[in-house]
Amino acid sequence: MIHYHGGPIWPVTAAFKLWRSRHAFVSFARPEQIDIAADEAQSFALDNGAFSAWKSGTVIDWNDYYTWVAEWMRHPGFDFALIPDVIDGTVADNAELIEQWPHDVAGVPVWHMHEPVEWLRDLCHQWPRVALGSSGAYATIGTPQWWNRMADAMRNACDEHGRPLCKLHGLRMLNPEVFSQLPFSSADSTNVAQNITKDQKWNGTYKPTRPETKAIVIAERIEEINSAAFWQGAHQPCMFGGAS
Repeated sequence: MIHYHGGPIWPVTAAFKLWRSRHAFVSFARPEQIDIAADEAQSFALDNGAFSAWKSGTVIDWNDYYTWVAEWMRHPGFDFALIPDVIDGTVADNAELIEQWPHDVAGVPVWHMHEPVEWLRDLCHQWPRVALGSSGAYATIGTPQWWNRMADAMRNACDEHGRPLCKLHGLRMLNPEVFSQLPFSSADSTNVAQNITKDQKWNGTYKPTRPETKAIVIAERIEEINSAAFWQGAHQPCMFGGAS
């Protein structure tokens, strides 16, 4: 499984330290560290910024995003880019955006958990990788309701043996308690970026003082866990908020 760490990460020295020989996830909504990610990371993926835009109420010109992807998709470290999506939209809304995707390679459609699971199954048969996003009544990652819906999703995204029909990416799901139970090929979060500056989370005699060290500690704790090899059902509902 590939663990993608989202940015931007401050101070910038922590971004260099974290992404060096790891994997980066860069959002079109916050692209200021794309050069660092491209230079330092083993590989990087591009987020369309729809989640950030949805939270802030802003509108993205997708033509600008297409141009940005075109600029970076030839870089040898580039993995994939998320196809534009409407977070709380309908299947018709998102199918139209998928149809409009102008690039012939490396696009990944997003299935939203409020959408029909039949649509997820269709996407898994049509695309080599599909991203799963929490939305609607299932926006909070890790609740019993979320896990019940994810179980429905896995029954449609996997075969009778629990093997994924295509590669699956978990959006904002880089929490070991989540991805360790799911057959993901990759997942992302901004866990490191959010927590290296929160001093209240670091206690004890040997707590690290430098943000660069904190970044490595968090990343290593995440990366020591792998995703499930196949879907066999969640062991138990996880009562926590997901990483973002």
